[in-house]
Amino acid sequence: MNLILDIKSLSKSYDNRKNIVVKNINLSVEKGKILVIVGESGSGKTTLIRLITGLTSQDEGIIILNDKIVASDSIFIRPEKRNIGMVFQDYALFPHLTVYKNIVYGISSSVNKVNKVKTVKEVLKLVGLEGYENRFPHQLSGGQQQRVSLARAIAPKPQLLILDEPFSNLDHNLRIQLREEVFDIIKKSNVTSIFVTHDTEDATAVADKIAVLKDGEIVQQGTTESFYKKPKNLYVASLFCSIVKLTNYDLEYFGYSSGIIDNTYAISFNNFEINKDCHYSTNLIILKSKHFRDIFLNTALLPNNKHLNFYSDINLSEKEVNVGFNKESLLVFNKDFKD
Repeated sequence: MNLILDIKSLSKSYDNRKNIVVKNINLSVEKGKILVIVGESGSGKTTLIRLITGLTSQDEGIIILNDKIVASDSIFIRPEKRNIGMVFQDYALFPHLTVYKNIVYGISSSVNKVNKVKTVKEVLKLVGLEGYENRFPHQLSGGQQQRVSLARAIAPKPQLLILDEPFSNLDHNLRIQLREEVFDIIKKSNVTSIFVTHDTEDATAVADKIAVLKDGEIVQQGTTESFYKKPKNLYVASLFCSIVKLTNYDLEYFGYSSGIIDNTYAISFNNFEINKDCHYSTNLIILKSKHFRDIFLNTALLPNNKHLNFYSDINLSEKEVNVGFNKESLLVFNKDFKD
């Protein structure tokens, strides 16, 4: 396994270690792969990125970049020596410089002019902005500015590229379009990347591997599929899909009984079956059925007055239907997992 980044037992705190921001992080990225770090505000994403780039020093742990230790108890390689490219959410372009000068700014002064010109042409072709060399940032759309920012980041041929919430300033439709374009460019350039986001839709669309960060700790890491089929706890499950949290008592109405009192259960809104043969089911009256995107969001009431939400393809308002689920759709969490 060819690892470009390997993080071992990384921790960072402030206020004489009273405020632990990053706690015992173990994380790696293979060459040419895209790792997506997902976390809400305050989860420790920014601090983790600052540690990787060298903008902050760690309390404990080791960071290895391309088989070279760049941070440990006895070693600290400065940020400019780590060869890490950055793409920011605000693009961070120099408004007084042309596209060419913005891109060439990040290329080492040791590279001669001929090779600089060649590199700029190559990256502009890669990001689909050939002929834009002499334009200024204010003459570009938001999507074009983001592509220039990406071109500048990959021009020096970094060993690792970090994209910090690059689409958060864009509207939904433009974000989807630019996301596909950007990550197609990244795959073509074969640069190893870390994408930092709070948006799980972005994460699942581009990731080779996902790591969820909460309160400074990685609560789960793995493939996209693993987050849907085997989430570690309710928090992770709720990040990646809309779920109904259920108790043993709730499930008895469907004919399900585990005999384990302390377990907590959940089912995705998508995984309830309507008027179909399934392992567990019950008849319910639909209180309301509202159009939601291309489907309907339904609300029913269990006999214990618990609201049950689920999706359907048709409007079920005020109808009595058989609502059920199959055993493989039931997510089970024991008391040892944190919410």
